[in-house]
Amino acid sequence: MEDLIDATAAKIVLAIQRGDSINRIANKIAKSYSWTYDWIERLEAADIIANTDTGIQVVDHGMRQQYAEMMAAVYSRDTVSQDDSYRIPHFAGMEFAYTEIDAAYVWTHGGYQIARSHDDYPVFIQVHDQDIERWLAFFEQYGIETSINERPDASDVDGNVHYVLFPQSDGIDVEWVDGNPVVPLETAVDQMMQNRPAYEPALEIIADEYDVDVDASHHSAMDAD
Repeated sequence: MEDLIDATAAKIVLAIQRGDSINRIANKIAKSYSWTYDWIERLEAADIIANTDTGIQVVDHGMRQQYAEMMAAVYSRDTVSQDDSYRIPHFAGMEFAYTEIDAAYVWTHGGYQIARSHDDYPVFIQVHDQDIERWLAFFEQYGIETSINERPDASDVDGNVHYVLFPQSDGIDVEWVDGNPVVPLETAVDQMMQNRPAYEPALEIIADEYDVDVDASHHSAMDAD
């Protein structure tokens, strides 16, 4: 069992949502399919997870809790990287969707950033209203600050990565892009159009890749036809 006390094993188990495929888990934790597949075989042999016809699920929840405590201890001691900031929410075991700046970031495959820096990196996610206290407690375990509905001033935040939570009482619509749950493309475009000058480059990328008529510039999808 000692060989299973490993960060990759922990990330896999924590990232699993019932019914996930190996490919989705690999994308969530940013590991190769083959590497993830090998670990899943080992975890299944140890009866920590089960790989069934309907997907992968955790069966040893006591071990999951041990992994959760281990990863919280690791991340609370170190500076959270930009890459890790997109893995950590998967470990909470609750549904969420990237939104606002991160909707543009995810839908453009990381091709567009705005108003963020290494020292001030807010991550914007929609969460269920009934889960908000659990989300706050989860990020507190990781030593990461949170705010609700509004980005705080950088001077008011201790640490580089922090999370801005947008509680939703009417459910969350989720699409998956590169292993990331994100608000639907139409919603993301609507958000960007509210501050169009800032998001013009992202709108051009989206118009080209998804054949969406956002009239982002004279190089819009319609002009290309």
